[in-house]
Amino acid sequence: MAGSLLATGAAMARDQGQVNQGRRRHRERHYSHRVGWLRAVVLGANDGTISVASLVVGIAASGAPRSTILLSGIAATVAGAMSMAAGEYVSVQSQADTERADLAKERRELQTDPVGELAELTEIYRQRGLDPVLARQVAEQLTLRDALGAHAREELGLSETLRARPIQAALASAASFAVGSVVPITTILFSPPERITLVTTLSALAALMLLGGLAAGAGGASIGQGALRMLFWGALAMALTAAVGHLFGVAAV
Repeated sequence: MAGSLLATGAAMARDQGQVNQGRRRHRERHYSHRVGWLRAVVLGANDGTISVASLVVGIAASGAPRSTILLSGIAATVAGAMSMAAGEYVSVQSQADTERADLAKERRELQTDPVGELAELTEIYRQRGLDPVLARQVAEQLTLRDALGAHAREELGLSETLRARPIQAALASAASFAVGSVVPITTILFSPPERITLVTTLSALAALMLLGGLAAGAGGASIGQGALRMLFWGALAMALTAAVGHLFGVAAV
């Protein structure tokens, strides 16, 4: 009897182990949950590096002294970080306001016309390939569990993963802008005065390539393409700014 119980327990443990192993093996890795913060971080760091480096290159190309270049870089960092935070907050807050308005409208429709909303949800599933009977059953089950959530996902395309978060986006943009500006600010401090333009350009381009590659990898895209894309636009921005500095700059007396 004891041997039979032990054998049964061992079999159950083995079966459970196989189930857990199957779950681990089939666990999928997605990237959509990173969309909210990834966009703000990449945009902020990219803008911080390009904006401040371009400004530094332009002012250095005009022949300004190190102190002027450094002060300009610090001022650009503070102003840029605050501008990024404000712009990102206003933009994402507008999106959040629109989402709330749509949800409030959907909530009213569910209260005033539940039959019509159920038919609307059924039609959505029918158009996606379910037969009418099954589509109706799915719509009814989801309506019983969370009617507003079902309509938010299926009709409005809203989900918790992609929900607009203004404060998170603003803080991420400001912080990433400041981090992105560290490279050009550091080159001002440690580069020989006559080589600030060259060192800032090369270090900024290297940082942009690294940033582009990391951002692409975090989002599941091609690391090489992300790095080259960031390199191209960064080089173009700094080249244009340096040309302006050479054209209109006046060496300090």
